[in-house]
Amino acid sequence: MSDPSDRLPPLNALRAFEAAARRLSFTQAAEELNVTPGAISQQIRQLEDFAGTPLFKRTGRSVLLTDAAQASLPLVREAFERISEAGRIMQAPARKGRVMVSCAPSFAAKWLAPRLEKFNQTNEGVEAWISADMSLTDFNTADADLAIRYGRGNYEGLKSEKLLDETVLPVCSPRMIEGPDAIRKPEDLKNHTLLHDESSENDPSCPDWASWLRAHGVSGVDGSRGPRFNQGILVIESAAAGRGVALAKQAIAANDIAAGRLVAPFANGSIPIDFGYWLVWPKGRHLTPDVRAFIKWIKDEAASSEIVGV
Repeated sequence: MSDPSDRLPPLNALRAFEAAARRLSFTQAAEELNVTPGAISQQIRQLEDFAGTPLFKRTGRSVLLTDAAQASLPLVREAFERISEAGRIMQAPARKGRVMVSCAPSFAAKWLAPRLEKFNQTNEGVEAWISADMSLTDFNTADADLAIRYGRGNYEGLKSEKLLDETVLPVCSPRMIEGPDAIRKPEDLKNHTLLHDESSENDPSCPDWASWLRAHGVSGVDGSRGPRFNQGILVIESAAAGRGVALAKQAIAANDIAAGRLVAPFANGSIPIDFGYWLVWPKGRHLTPDVRAFIKWIKDEAASSEIVGV
């Protein structure tokens, strides 16, 4: 006979516990799992009965973890990650021929999507799908093989490999370097609208217009004026339409510069920044041959990409 102490805890209750412990909220856990808060409470009580000890301290509308919960939570998370990975391995034959990549919309539209035809041509029978989302990929729930993240490359529980470094530089329509108000030097920016990228990606190393102007010793130009956009692609499109000069990330602007829709008016205008683009996937994940082929291809593409000024 099996030892009663070795019996497994209820799986649904563990899922409720993991979500509630991660969010420190029964209500948010219920929203995530698409159940009622009452159902979460019932599952937690069931797990506490199994454990023989409280797992949460109720303090008004919020909850705190007990010592037992804090000690067990990392193991529960690891267990769900392993179960999820087991499911992916079981589904591998059905997923053959497909690679799902998650990344931010601007990077997807301006860097990745225009290059995918090359991947399709050199990897017959394999399709690369893009999932464009501003939020970070949760590999426990998302149907993604890997993601491209913008940051410093340190992500808990994830393996990361550098894809691209990043720089920031002014870009504008080719029309703006011609005519009576042509942009020849940074001081000429006083005659033009400045476009600002205020996307939600938090990058403390990325200069804004005010700091770019200071770094280049430019006076007489108000770096705070001009419209603001919450996605890099909107800044690029406004600049290409001739509505002003954008301070843009080079990876997002590179294709439009190569196509002649944008120009970089200052030869020494770029500034390197700490953040870059990283390929990430869960540690211990089994990478299929199709995913490995995509990783090799995209790293080769990144290595061959350049920005060319005027």
